[in-house]
Amino acid sequence: MQELLIFKIALVGTLGIGAQWLAWRTQIPAIVLLLVAGLAAGPASGLIDPVNDFGELLRPLVAVSVAIILFEGGLTLDFREVRNTSKAVTRIAFAGAIIAWALSAAAGHYVAGLSLASSAVFGGIMVVTGPTVIMPLLRQARLPQRVSSVLRWEAIIVDPIGALFAVIAFEVIAAAATGHDPSEIALRLAGAIAVAGLGGFALTMALARSFARGLVPDYLKSAVLLIAVVGG
Repeated sequence: MQELLIFKIALVGTLGIGAQWLAWRTQIPAIVLLLVAGLAAGPASGLIDPVNDFGELLRPLVAVSVAIILFEGGLTLDFREVRNTSKAVTRIAFAGAIIAWALSAAAGHYVAGLSLASSAVFGGIMVVTGPTVIMPLLRQARLPQRVSSVLRWEAIIVDPIGALFAVIAFEVIAAAATGHDPSEIALRLAGAIAVAGLGGFALTMALARSFARGLVPDYLKSAVLLIAVVGG
């Protein structure tokens, strides 16, 4: 059983790297080949069934993977670009995200026939683009520097915003369905977001000062950052 699981994990890595290499050789968007590889290994062939293969470990594995992907994508951001892109990024990340959520939810309800609850969650999910989609496209598309910068910032910032939209919609709707006060759930979520934001800021400042004062050797900085991202 363990050998089979190890084989499947290796297969996932091989397919992912192979799809990106093939995208580089053929100039096909990597996300397209990654989707094809995922469908072929999953629903089409049944070689990989994440729910059965990983069981209760699936959700924490996905959460850790997303955190690492967002962190790695954030490392590619250049804060010197903010001067020229701040207005565009702000509009896309906040006003654009809200508009995209509303339009996606409306499309899910009126076009796809989903319930209002499902449409609200669907709208939040559709807001998310993410670095796994944008970054491979930017590597192949020869876009002007300013446009490329805006898209990189959008991919990193909007990803957690869309996830928050989906979580908030799901929790509020679930609370209403079970007879709980949605406003109470909303306040709890707001409190959790505030605590997480303050905790993340405090951890970031602590790490920055530790690195600046030489309290962490260079060869351990990557490991410390990784543990901070996963544990934080």
